[in-house]
Formats: sequence, C-alpha cells, structure tokens
Amino acid sequence: MTSIALNNENSVLHEPYRSWSRERCLSHFQNRKNIQYFPVIDETETQRKRIDAILENGFEFNHESYRLPEAFDWSENPSTDIEWLILLHKFYYAVGMGMTFHETKNENYLQKWIDLTSSWINTVPLGFLSSDVAGRRIQNWIYAHYYFVTLNPNLQLPPIFYMQFLKSLNDQVVHLIDHLTPARNHRTLELYSIFLVSVVFPEFKEADLWRDFAKKELLRNIESDILADGVHCELSTDYHHIVLKNYLNILKLASLNKISIPEAMNAQVRKALTFSLYVHKPDGSIPSLSDGDVGSFLDLLKEGHGLYGSEEMLYAATQGKAGYPPLARSKGFAESGYYILRSGWGNGSEPYEDARYLVFDCGPLGSGNHGHLDCLSFEMAAYGQSLIVDPGRYTYDESGETNWRVQFRGTSYHNTVLVDRKNQTDYAFHKKKFKIKGPEPDHEIKAFISGEGFDFIHGMARSHAYESVHERKIFFAASEYWIISDHLSAKNAHDYDRLFHLSDRAEGKVSVHRDQKTLRVNAPHLVVAQAQDPEVSLFVETGWVSPSYGVKHLAPVLRFASHADNATYHTILYPYKTNKPVIAVDILPVMSRSHHCNASEAFALCISVTQNELSYKDYYFCANADYRRTWHFGGFTYKGSLLYIRRLESGKLRVIHKEPGSRLIAQENSISNQEKVSKPSVPSRETRRPT
Repeated sequence: MTSIALNNENSVLHEPYRSWSRERCLSHFQNRKNIQYFPVIDETETQRKRIDAILENGFEFNHESYRLPEAFDWSENPSTDIEWLILLHKFYYAVGMGMTFHETKNENYLQKWIDLTSSWINTVPLGFLSSDVAGRRIQNWIYAHYYFVTLNPNLQLPPIFYMQFLKSLNDQVVHLIDHLTPARNHRTLELYSIFLVSVVFPEFKEADLWRDFAKKELLRNIESDILADGVHCELSTDYHHIVLKNYLNILKLASLNKISIPEAMNAQVRKALTFSLYVHKPDGSIPSLSDGDVGSFLDLLKEGHGLYGSEEMLYAATQGKAGYPPLARSKGFAESGYYILRSGWGNGSEPYEDARYLVFDCGPLGSGNHGHLDCLSFEMAAYGQSLIVDPGRYTYDESGETNWRVQFRGTSYHNTVLVDRKNQTDYAFHKKKFKIKGPEPDHEIKAFISGEGFDFIHGMARSHAYESVHERKIFFAASEYWIISDHLSAKNAHDYDRLFHLSDRAEGKVSVHRDQKTLRVNAPHLVVAQAQDPEVSLFVETGWVSPSYGVKHLAPVLRFASHADNATYHTILYPYKTNKPVIAVDILPVMSRSHHCNASEAFALCISVTQNELSYKDYYFCANADYRRTWHFGGFTYKGSLLYIRRLESGKLRVIHKEPGSRLIAQENSISNQEKVSKPSVPSRETRRPT
C-alpha cells in the first residue's frame, strides 16, 4: 500500500480512502454504485465536428476558430474577445470528448482529455479568470468524469492522473468557496458546482461541510435573486433560464441522492417556472430580452412538471399535446415589468403554434450589467414566426471599428421611440469600456386589462437624458392584431423615431404602399399600417438581429421619423398566416363639451380590414381615465374611457369591450338591441400601480 507521504493526492480524501493506493482509489471510484448523478450537455460546444478538430488542437468558440500549438499557453488569447479564452477554460469540450469516447471507444479522445486536463492542472494557477469560469469548469469536469469513469468501469486510466484530477477538483472548490461571486447568476452556478462536487464525491474530507454550505447559500441566493413575480433580478430572459436550469439540476441531484431541500427553494423555483411558461413564444423559443440568445427551454418546463405535477407546465412543454392549458391567456409580471399578451393556448379552433404573442417591457434596467436600454420596447410573434424582434446582444466585446456591444445594447436597437437619437440612459465610455452612468428612466404601468377578446396595457417612461415623456398604449384587438399608440410630450420640439425591427426573414422583402388615407408596409406575414401624416417620414433601413452570441444577420428596420413637441402616433400591426389583408386607418375627430379634443385627452380610430373576401370596421376609443366626460366620435356617443366595437359587413355592431357602468349610443342606430350587441366583456385583470 502506498503511504500518504508518497501519495499526497489522497490527503484531500477522508478515511479509509486517504490510506489507499492510487490504484485502489481508482478502482473504488470506477465501481461504486451508491452515487447517482448525470451529465448536462451543451449541444453547441459538444458537436462532433468540434470535438474531432480538438484532437488536432483546433478550437472553435463563438464562431471563431484557431489552431493552437501543441503545448499552448493557457493564458494567451488568439481572439480579441475575452469570451473565447473563457470558453477554452470552461472545458465544455471535455464533456464532448467523453460522450464521443463512450460511443466510439476510440482512445484518441481519452488521451486528449487526459492531456488537456493534465496540462491545465500543471500550468494554470487557481484564480486565473473569474470565479464563474471555475464553477463551470468544475461542472464540466464532473460531466466528463461521468462518461470516462462512471460509464466505463474497466477503462485503463493512469491512476496518478486520476488522483491529480481529484486533488485539482478539491483545490478548485476550496478556492471557489473563498472567492464566490457576491450575487446573481454567477453565484448560482458556482454554488451549484460546490453542491455537485459534494454529492458526487462524498469521499472528499470536506464534502459534508461543502454540501451544507451550498444548500444554505443557494436558498439565500434564490430568495434574493428571484423577484416577487418570479423573474430573475437581472431581467434577461436567457439568464433567467440559465439560473432556473441550475436550480432544477440541484433539485434533481438532491432527489436522486435522497438529500432534503428547503421547501422555500421549491417555492421560488415554481415561480420562476411560471414566468418561463408564459414568456415562451408559441414556436417554443424565448425572446432574447436584454443580454442573451434566442433558444428553447421547454425541457425545463417538462422537468417542472415532473417535480411538481403541474399540468400547465406539461401543456406548455409539449406545446399543447399533453396536460391542461393555463387559465390566464395573458399575464403581467409587475416587479420585472414584463407583460405577455397572447391570443390563446391552442385549445380553441387554431393550432397552438398559430397563436399571436407579444411581450412588453415596462420595467427597470435589472441588477448587474446585462440590462438593455429598452423601456417600452416589445417583441411580437404570430403563426409560428417572430415578426417584430428584439435584436439580441451579439457580443460583449467592445473592440474593433464598430462597438457592436454598445450598438446592440442601445435604445436604437429596440422597438421603442428614440428621442433626439439619444439612449434612454447615459451610456458612455469610462476608463476601459462603456458603462451605464446615468439613472435609468422612471417607469410606470398605468393600466393592464385583460378581458375576453382583447388586452390593453398603458406604460410610461420618463428619461433623465431628455425632457420628452413617452407613453405607450398597446391594444390587442379581438386577439387578432395590435394597435400601438405612442404619445410624446415635451415643452420643446424634438426628433422622434419610432422603431420597429423586423425579422431577418423579411430582409429584401419589404414594400411600401400609400393611398390617400393610409400608409402600408408589407412584410412577410405582417402588414404595418398608419394613417397618412405629412409630418411623418418613413425610412426602411438596414439593421441587424443576433440569435446567438457572435452571430448577426441583416434585417430591415422601419423608422417613422417626425419633429414635434407633443404628438400622438398610431401604428397597426396586423399579422396574417396566408392571405394578406388590406388595411385602412382613419383617425376620427373626438368632441367633448362642444370642443375638439387633443390626443392627450382622447383619441378614436377606425380600422377597416378586408381579408378572405370578408370586410369589417373596428372602432377603438381611448380617453384619459381621469376625465369623466361624454365623448362623441364616428357616429358614437360614449361615456367611459375605453371602447372597442366591430361593425360587420352586414352593418351589425358587436361590442367587444366597454367598461362596466359606461354608456354607449350609436347616433344613427341604437345598439341596445341584443341581436346586434354581444355581452360586454368584464376584465379579468386590471392593475394601476406606479413602479
């Protein structure tokens, strides 16, 4: 038996293992059956072609490929982007080599894993790069261990390498505990790594202490990071799901090994899953709001169903094939400021993936450094396609002639109103990089109403970078299309650019048509219409969208430009599946107390639609809720603040929404007849609260 003095690696284990030889220790870890764990696969980083290239020292990260020398220096970065070097040190490829070896039994993959891991252990100091990189590397080393060791108990591994591997894991955990990131998503993955090592390797002498520490800190972390509405505090849809995935892995690992988890942690995970359920688009992907990529996390909802038995989670995870649809069609998340409007859950006459969907952002910038300058922006999808999109993040790298990081993060790369070409918040160069320096906009949700056949949301943003105040009202008409009303108010005239970023599928496929009354923009599966306004100029410009880090595609941007002090603009967004509708827009004069009202008091629209040989006219009226007046417009008299009526081709009127207690008269035709009027909808949800 090798003594402790000759086998120093064993000192990290408790008895009896610390007295065993390297060979006996290796045999123990290869053949033990009492520990249950599982690998987590990054499909991009473990692609077979990437793994095969690594056999020849060819490494590809974030769409940049470099061939490194045989004995390369781990501290040197061939790329200008630090993220490339970070991915090299995270060792996702070790998992890919383990997977490929397990499948092929080709020992070249085994030897490369040993060579790269040994090289890192022997040459890289603890603490090189940030703590979150260490956390991810620890996870990936254990996932690689699953394939090379746990699934291949008869593999002839060098015992000395294996013991060095264990000692390095131990040393990395000890260092990580002393250098944990103070908060948010990095801390979560670091604590998960500590918990993972403590469960998979209870033979470490500090394993019990690590497990108890990780459980305590993970509970504290999730309670501080998940807002009351269930959204992660960084307000990135992508990072929300990365954090959620880590916690679900923790719960699964604990369950497999019969480790108790505080119920409070489960409660927070369930809230985070609820946001995930609603924010997924009908095609199964998430919007890339703030920093992050487009992706799908439906598998997390399926895990949520397995943990908690939620039929709603199963329904969303299977896109309507199993489980039961959520009771709420649309939902607001007040603390984060995200509001999701949806036509349905596929439990009616249309398929699940055909639903119309819009997510609106009227919330804070978010904790940390991942928020974008995008207050009152939105993303919209319909019939299985994203039609108006958040362009994403593209990169964290600020080098090069164009600072793409600053571009994609700025207000001009979002679907909101740009005032005087300025960001909503002061975002300026400071020492080595750009930083957000000024206060973020004051924001407020003035109303959110969701009823049968309609949704209405009213948000306000008051920037500290300019005097103009932006109010945006979004009306979801008959769960078919959207009316976006933007009101800008200021003492002085300013340049206003209303921006709509279209999908890259629309590149080269946008046309503009004008008639006497209406300006129409035709894009694939979308008509954008406005009433003609000589004070507004339309520009179809070239922009970019980024579905994943390091990738960007050309995409058209609609820019409606004007110069004014106080102004209100209305935009119709009408998605369609096959047959393009013809849309006409009229702005109707509104009278009250014998005077013409301005748009800040009240406005009324008539939207004429012809599609599939059917025609109808929609009347939409909205007034300042503080004014208790009787209003006259388009042949109607109404006492209330919100009204939506559809006049069918036959002339019959169908009231889709009027407020309880309001009074409506059609001057040329009373509409009290029940044959002509459907029962007014009663809002299922209304909030009026400042943020």
